[in-house]
Amino acid sequence: MHTVNTAMTTVAAQGLGPAEELAFARVLLDSVKAGRRGATLRMYRPAPTLAFGARDRFLPGFAAAIEAARDHGFTPALRSLGGRAAAYHPGSLVIDHIEPSDSFITDTTARFTGFGLDYVEVLRGLGVDARLGEIPGEYCPGEHSVNVAGRIKAIGTAQRVVSGAWLFSSSVVVEDPEPIRAVLTDVEAALGIEWDPSTGGSISEIHPEITVDAVAEAFASYYASADPLTPVAPTADELAALADYVGKHVL
Repeated sequence: MHTVNTAMTTVAAQGLGPAEELAFARVLLDSVKAGRRGATLRMYRPAPTLAFGARDRFLPGFAAAIEAARDHGFTPALRSLGGRAAAYHPGSLVIDHIEPSDSFITDTTARFTGFGLDYVEVLRGLGVDARLGEIPGEYCPGEHSVNVAGRIKAIGTAQRVVSGAWLFSSSVVVEDPEPIRAVLTDVEAALGIEWDPSTGGSISEIHPEITVDAVAEAFASYYASADPLTPVAPTADELAALADYVGKHVL
């Protein structure tokens, strides 16, 4: 399995909205880059969020897609990581993993592959028929997505690399598939992107016994060295720095 840092700190921040959640990941990346923190992990259940990729902004239907997200009760936000529009909600688990690094823009493919294979094993440990690889027609396509039974995209991953640190972010859609499928159907239609709606759903469609809590516990075991069950609070400086980034994510 991919080597997880053995000296990792887990951080929890309460009461953040969708744009603030995305901004806080960048704040933590800055803290790690500057050496104010070591390796850092954050796992949380998000509010309903439609996270658009930077390329989505240049599509003619972008404004209509934003409104479609809102109509479904999903807050539109702009993410700084790669990819296209992706949806997640309280039936999901978001994992932000940040590490210091003295190399710049290296090993990105190996990181995608390493964590992808590990995440497959984490889900298989719960009895999920998890597989690594893109499903034809999936939303926010990526060759390192994790799917269930070759049918439903379960985990999307992205990363941001800066001089001195990297952020590897993953969203795991576990329960309550219909809101995900419904919002993506209207958002992708507005953007003019063709996709197969059957690929958008949740792990629970194929494995109804799987819950977000079970998945969170499985990833907590994977990140056991980080002690994710006893997270520390963000510093006052980190909370103050949120304002510098939130505007970059608000739509």
